[in-house]
Amino acid sequence: MGKYCIGVDVGGTSIKMGLFTTEGELLEKWEIPTRKENNGSGIIQDVADSIREKMKEKNMDKSDLAGIGMGVPGPTMADGHVIKCVNLGWSECDPAEELGQLLGVSVKIGNDANVAALGEKWKGGGKGHDDVVMLTLGTGVGGGVILGGRMVAGKRGVGGELGHITVNPKETEFCNCGNRGCLEQYASATGVVRVAKKLMEESTEETSLSKLSEITAKDVFDLAKAGDLVAEQAVEVLGEYLGLVIANVTLTVDPDVYVIGGGVSKAGEILIRVIEKYYQKYLCITSARARIVLAELGNEAGIYGAAKLALQE
Repeated sequence: MGKYCIGVDVGGTSIKMGLFTTEGELLEKWEIPTRKENNGSGIIQDVADSIREKMKEKNMDKSDLAGIGMGVPGPTMADGHVIKCVNLGWSECDPAEELGQLLGVSVKIGNDANVAALGEKWKGGGKGHDDVVMLTLGTGVGGGVILGGRMVAGKRGVGGELGHITVNPKETEFCNCGNRGCLEQYASATGVVRVAKKLMEESTEETSLSKLSEITAKDVFDLAKAGDLVAEQAVEVLGEYLGLVIANVTLTVDPDVYVIGGGVSKAGEILIRVIEKYYQKYLCITSARARIVLAELGNEAGIYGAAKLALQE
């Protein structure tokens, strides 16, 4: 078995790659642009060419590699079949098989959010735990479920899509998925801003948010920390819906730990406290609750998780 593995994190703008030892030490990372023209038909060839170039640079043979793992932004079946990656233009394809044939190396694949969760379980906020659930609060809300150390993708590849759990059936605006009232509409970076703007319109309270030409999620949290009532209310909405989802996920899979990542997680302890407040409110059946922690790997979670995926039997 080879001493090294490679993790590949395919994003809509760039493809991040990392060369690791099989123990999980990141030796080198690099990235290439994602060429989405012609429905992303050249992406896998670009990945193969880049890996070949790196192996040549390091005087490595394919026998030195234990495997390659890859995270992609879309539902992925357990057998590696990708149903659809809207951001890449892919539909009904087998990118792991294609990359494996090009390089002559074993390739495993998973949904990017599940793969990031695996990375946090291996070397990040979930280290030392076999049962980890991750929520990534970015432009959208991604989720990943790791049970017994393995990703749970489900029968149709949508296991762990926690951002699209319905938390408010009375919502009138649509989520990007076509539903109304998804967690993503309240707990993502764009969702926090959306909620804050609605509260500004409805509130009689003075708020410093009204002085900003463009509001960001960071602004909302910074002002909440400073005691701005409208910003505090927006953070409470986010916390309530996240706490509700985490309570319900606990009643379904009961993990050891929840890891919160993505850009919104940079808010830090104020975010953890408000989630825990509502997690406690909605989970009354037991006083023993999973810990909620911040992610530790940042943008590298995807390559770490992909590398770990490459090593799994």
